[in-house]
Amino acid sequence: MKTLKIPEASIIRMSVYSRYLAELDRKGIITISSGDIAEGVGVSPAQVRKDLAYFGEFGIRGVGYNVKDLHLNILRILGLSNEWSIALVGLGNLGSALSNYRGFKERGFIITSIFDNDPQKIGMLIDGVEVMPVSRMEEVIPKNKTQIGAITVPTSSAQEAADRLVKCGVKAILNFAPIVLNVPPEIELRNVDLMVNLEVLTFNYAGKMA
Repeated sequence: MKTLKIPEASIIRMSVYSRYLAELDRKGIITISSGDIAEGVGVSPAQVRKDLAYFGEFGIRGVGYNVKDLHLNILRILGLSNEWSIALVGLGNLGSALSNYRGFKERGFIITSIFDNDPQKIGMLIDGVEVMPVSRMEEVIPKNKTQIGAITVPTSSAQEAADRLVKCGVKAILNFAPIVLNVPPEIELRNVDLMVNLEVLTFNYAGKMA
């Protein structure tokens, strides 16, 4: 399946749809219409139908969608049919919060290794995962067949962390450090800059108040 021409906003909404459908499935709801999905996630019915149409036909006209089947199909589309191994680099405030977030495991994202250079943190167990020194990344990450690296180190250490992750064979990196990382073109890189998102929020809010 080629996804290059699919708008990123549609991929983001597919993730939102999947979480909403999972909630409905837990409640025992069997079928749902595009209008019901739209109302539940805050978009238009036409947008729901357009997003789903990028990936095929899932519903029955006049009947709607089977909640369980549609949820499983979206998980497959998002690559969530299998578990993903994550290496977390940096156990500061943000890293600690991420390592304790139960939602990752529920969606198939398993933190299998945690690295930090603080002697007081090395050896700690977080949800059964031992915090190890950064020097062990080359040993542990390939052994765990880790596909994703999450960087939560200070800005000054972020590029080094990315370089080591790439060297270890990681193919996708989620970067929380407010810095532009240089990685090979074949590496999938996502930057999560919390400050940028806050500033966009305040810009939009200020514009409404003007």
